[in-house]
Amino acid sequence: MAEDLEHNMIRVSIYGHEYTVKAVADRGYIADVAAYVDERMRETELNLPGVQSTTRIAMLAAMSITDELFTERRKKSLALNQIEEQAKAISNRVEEVLDSSFKD
Repeated sequence: MAEDLEHNMIRVSIYGHEYTVKAVADRGYIADVAAYVDERMRETELNLPGVQSTTRIAMLAAMSITDELFTERRKKSLALNQIEEQAKAISNRVEEVLDSSFKD
């Protein structure tokens, strides 16, 4: 399926540095991702004391973004488990009703 997608190149700015990004994704999506990383790096910088290296800011921002990702994955997993449990309970109840209907 990836063979069908076009590689897009886009110039983005992250934390004052220009990068050319080539990806199999929509140009607008790539720009949005870069803007999010830039925003998170700037937020990270504001929460640190004194002047910090770009590398340190990038690493801490990456950890923060990864924490968001892991939290969302955990929420998704819990939601899917709840849906599966509810679906199983509904299925069991339907089987009970059908079984009792055929016995009557």
